[in-house]
Amino acid sequence: MGKRRAAFLAPVAMGFAHPMASHSAELGMSAISRYSTREQVTSVTQFSDVRPTDWAYQALTNLIERYGCVAGYADATFKGSRAISRHEAAALLNACLDRVSETTDELKRLMQEFQKELAILKGRTDGLEARVGELEASQFSSTTKLGGQATFVLGANKFGGNSSADLQQRANSTEGGTTFNYDLQLDFDTSFTGKDLFRIKMRAGNFADSGFGGGAPVGPNQAALFPNQLEIAFQQECIGSDGNAIDCGDVLGMQRAFYQFPIGSELTATVGGLVRQDDMLAMWPSVYPVDTLLDFFTYAGAPGVYNSNLGPGAGLWWKRGNWNLSVNYVAGNGDTASEGGIGTVQSAQTSTVQLGYANESFGVAAAYTYARGVGVASGTPLAVLEVSSMNAIGLSAYWQPSSSGWVPSISAGWGANTYPGPSTAFGIDVQQSQSWYVGLQWSDVLLKGNSAGMAVGQPTFVTRCGEGCNGKPQDGQYAWEWWYSFQVTDQITVTPAIFYLSNLYGQLTKLSTNVNSSSVNNIGGLVKTTFKF
Repeated sequence: MGKRRAAFLAPVAMGFAHPMASHSAELGMSAISRYSTREQVTSVTQFSDVRPTDWAYQALTNLIERYGCVAGYADATFKGSRAISRHEAAALLNACLDRVSETTDELKRLMQEFQKELAILKGRTDGLEARVGELEASQFSSTTKLGGQATFVLGANKFGGNSSADLQQRANSTEGGTTFNYDLQLDFDTSFTGKDLFRIKMRAGNFADSGFGGGAPVGPNQAALFPNQLEIAFQQECIGSDGNAIDCGDVLGMQRAFYQFPIGSELTATVGGLVRQDDMLAMWPSVYPVDTLLDFFTYAGAPGVYNSNLGPGAGLWWKRGNWNLSVNYVAGNGDTASEGGIGTVQSAQTSTVQLGYANESFGVAAAYTYARGVGVASGTPLAVLEVSSMNAIGLSAYWQPSSSGWVPSISAGWGANTYPGPSTAFGIDVQQSQSWYVGLQWSDVLLKGNSAGMAVGQPTFVTRCGEGCNGKPQDGQYAWEWWYSFQVTDQITVTPAIFYLSNLYGQLTKLSTNVNSSSVNNIGGLVKTTFKF
């Protein structure tokens, strides 16, 4: 009870406890009669001597408006500072109790009048409680959350250049059509302790034969649109009864199955039958969006180090303050005993170590990956290698402003790869390669919630090669992308975008035409609509 309310009731309590306290007031039945016959007021404003600044103003208002049991003097005053007698206190309490009694009697009459309706309502409530109990007993999981994302893409490619061969025509015929495709992702996240994570990811799509899936025979978009496009293509490639590959992209397939849990306050472990390297990194060294356009720009400038190898794996990361260290291993063929296994030459394995530093405004990371038996996806066919082994290093960093404005966030990265063993692509002995990128993103562009961005770089290009290279590698190409994202609602985003690739086939173009200046380029555009639920 507040101090003011206690003070308001104090005169009444003292009046009952100390008879002498009321001697200064006129007593007798005439006084009680005068008090009890005063006109009841309906609003506190009827009292000329009561002001909103009075400490008991709210208490008096409640008694009048809720119970209507406060009377005033004939001169329209309340005389709040006047001492109260025991008789007046009794009259006041009696008036309030009468109103409470009237309210209770009225409630009883209402309950009796609507007895049948209340009985029906009670029966429905009991039935609802029983059904809720049954639902809770048979529910999927009280700790599992379902998150989903569906993406529609409408777009097309156009191929040109100055090659004297028929490469442009071939590319236009295989990947130049306008297509409308979808990608569906479903994440089931479960926590058993509140600090761990068990993730199941399902995925379906039909990008395998589109111009944005990297599935055409000549493969112009080896740095293909959409991050994880290798995963999409993998899920869409099935084997028919005749042993040949068929398109089954509309089938919902498994994409992740791993468990992540803390060990003490600084360590986190991850283990799973279907896990990827970036699931096991303490930090991602880029703030450039991973779901924009060209797949190359999702690998922090070093697709040899950061890759989409998917399979059985395990990892451990350590965090202390702003520093972190990650170590992980993935075997792409680790689920196949006859042609793969874990730790074998055929395991398609990657082992990664990353040291990073990150705070609220910037982050930097250095990483090393050793790969064996892995196809290294990159920017041009010459750099898509079936390597016996590869050593890859990467240095990536980002910075972001504290508020929206003309200054964008900046992400940049560089990677270098060496191939100690036999590494060939189209009969060319590849020994070294590099890559780099810079990505910019502006937030709250034109309207709050909308964003824009661009990125430029060189997907993995050969810098040193041996046999079949004609003495000097000419593999480099440049990649650009520009996009603007409309935040239609919290769950719907529409992103129109364009991109340009300057030299799709790299040195293959030079070998086929024997003209150093020849090339095939690609310009494309799309509208991507993303639904999150």
